[in-house]
Amino acid sequence: MNTHLHATWLLVCAAVLSLTSCHGKGKPQEDDAPRAIDVAVATTDSIVLHKTYPGYLAANKTVEVVGQVDGKLLTKSFESGKYVNKGQVLFTIDPTLYQDAVNRAEAELASAISARDYAKSHYDAVKKALEADAVSKMEVLSAESSYNQAEANIKDCQAALHTARTNLGYCTVHAPMSGYISDAYLSVGNFISGSASPVALAKIYDNGTLFAIFEIEDSQYEHIVGKGGGINSPVYRSIPLKFSDNLKNNYTADLWYESPAVEKGTGTIELKGSVKNVDNELKEGMYVTVSLPYGISSNAVLVKDAALSTDQLGKYLYVVNDSNKVVYTPVEVGELYQDSLRVINKGIKGGEKYVTKALLSVRNGEEVKPVVEK
Repeated sequence: MNTHLHATWLLVCAAVLSLTSCHGKGKPQEDDAPRAIDVAVATTDSIVLHKTYPGYLAANKTVEVVGQVDGKLLTKSFESGKYVNKGQVLFTIDPTLYQDAVNRAEAELASAISARDYAKSHYDAVKKALEADAVSKMEVLSAESSYNQAEANIKDCQAALHTARTNLGYCTVHAPMSGYISDAYLSVGNFISGSASPVALAKIYDNGTLFAIFEIEDSQYEHIVGKGGGINSPVYRSIPLKFSDNLKNNYTADLWYESPAVEKGTGTIELKGSVKNVDNELKEGMYVTVSLPYGISSNAVLVKDAALSTDQLGKYLYVVNDSNKVVYTPVEVGELYQDSLRVINKGIKGGEKYVTKALLSVRNGEEVKPVVEK
C-alpha cells in the first residue's frame, strides 16, 4: 500500500513539472522585453565658434576721496556702499586752525589796503608839491616807490587769503564725482595729516559702464581678431560673457581697445570691451570668461550637454544604432552652445540617436526601445 501511494505521488509531481516547463516555453517573460529609454537626435546647425579667455571687470572710472589738510575727522555724512552725487558732503575735518588763518589773512589784507591808500595819498601830495618846487624830485620818487610797494603787498595778502580760504574749504570734503562709494578708511575721531600728502578716506566707483579686460596670445591675434576689420568688425559688438555664478541678467561686451604693443613677458595683447551694468549687478574686480568669436561652422553637430559622460578616456555618449542596440561612443567635444547644447567635433553625426536619461543604468550592447524626446 505504501509503495502504491509513493508511485502515485511521483507521477503527480512529474505532471506538475511538465506543465510548468511547457508554460515557461510557451509564453515569454515580461522581463525579457527591451526597456523604453529616452533618446534625442543629434542636430546640425550653422553657429558662430568662440574661444574663451579669462578676464576681469574694471570700473569705467574710480576716484579716491582724500583729505588735504591736517586735523581731526569730525563727521562722515554718507552710507557706505551707496550711491553718492557729485558735490555731496562726505566728511568734515576740524576747521579751527584754518578759520583762524583766514581771519588773519583778511586782517592783513585790510591793513595792506589801508597802507596802500595812505601811500597813494602821500604820492599824490608830493607830486603837487613838486610842481610848486616845495619838495625835491627825490622825495617824489620815494613816495612813488612806497605806493608801488603797498600795491604789491596787497597782492601778496590776497594770495595768502586765497590759500587760507582754499585750505578752509578742504575741511569739508565733497564727492568729486557721482558713483557708489566704499566704506570709510578711517573712523570719525582719527587725526589726519593731509597737508604734506593727501590722505585717502574712501573710493568712489562709476559702475554704470564697466570694462571687461582680458589678454589674447599674439600667435592667435591675427587668426582671431586681426582679420576681417579687427576690433571694428560687427562680430565684436556683442561678445558673450560668463560669470562664475548665474546672474539675473545676461551680459555682452563691445570690444573697443587693443594694446598697441605685445607684452614681452607673456606674449599677449590686452583687449578691453565695454559692458553695460544692468541694475548695478556687476562689480569691479569680478572674474569673467570672455567668449571671443573666431569663425563660423556651417554644419556643427549639436547634442545635449547633460547627455555626455566622462571616463578615463574622456567624453562619451551612449548611441542607439539602427538595431536599437546601445553603443558606447567616445566623442571629441567643442564649445557649449546656447547654454545647454554641446558641439561634437568627432564621434557622432547629425541624425544619430543618443541616450539622454538612465545614463547610470544603461549598458553597452543592451537592446532598448528608444523613445525620442519631443
